[in-house]
Order: sequence, then C-alpha cells, then structure tokens
Amino acid sequence: MPIWFKKQLSLEDIKPLGKDTMAEYIGIEWTEVGEDYLKASMPVDHRTKQPYGLLHGGASCVLAETIGSVASAMVVDHTKFVCVGLEINANHVRSARGGLVTGKALPLHLGANTHVWDIRIHDELDKLVCVSRLTVAVIPRKDSFRQTSL
Repeated sequence: MPIWFKKQLSLEDIKPLGKDTMAEYIGIEWTEVGEDYLKASMPVDHRTKQPYGLLHGGASCVLAETIGSVASAMVVDHTKFVCVGLEINANHVRSARGGLVTGKALPLHLGANTHVWDIRIHDELDKLVCVSRLTVAVIPRKDSFRQTSL
C-alpha cells in the first residue's frame, strides 16, 4: 500500500514543485515514484562540482534534501501541513567526476510531527556516492506559506 497522501502519485504531480528553485537551477530531475520511495537524478557538471572537479558535497546534500523534503510533502495533506528540513547529515563515500548521480529516498520514520528519510545517492555505475539521513518537520500550514499547486 502506498505511503503517499495521493495514492496514485505520479512524476507529473511532483514536477511542478521544482519550478524557480535551486533544484531547477542545478538540474535535478524526478525519475521514479514507488509505493514508498522517490528517486531523482542530478548532473555532475559546472553547477555541482567543487574546484577539484569532483561532485560537491553540498550538491549531494541539496539532492538528498530535495528528494526527502518532497517525499515528506507527498505523505501529508497539503491543506493542513507543510514539510521543511530540520536536520541533514551526509557521508560522502565515493567521488563522482561527471555523468549523473541518482538519489533514492526511503522512509525510516513517518510520525505526526517528524519524518526521517534515508537517502542513498549512486553514480551511473550504481556505485554508492553518498549516504544521507534527513529529518523533516511537519508543521501546521499558515497563510504565510507560499501556496503550491499540490
């Protein structure tokens, strides 16, 4: 049984969330929706590399937080709640110099006030690049939050 608030969640439901955001700027693209996971890819290019030509650890964190935060947003009722990152950690276990990296977020905990996600980022050879854990706060919606087309 799907964990998503909208049981028939599709990539088309998620794509509008990236408009005019950092995710759009660095080229993050949604690739897959499963019953309990989301996947997205990001290029390793001039926008996401550090000066030594390797994938920037901060870019890996942006990918991880993007996938995990959006996954949390897809679990809750948007008329009542918003989801925001509370804490992220990341272990960068392998470098990437080019191509695409893909992250997959799976829930570790889906509570009323917090969600915890395990995000694994792999390169195109399916080698593990980064392991991240994201804690998301689930907070009541206020009129001051930007309305999205969810």
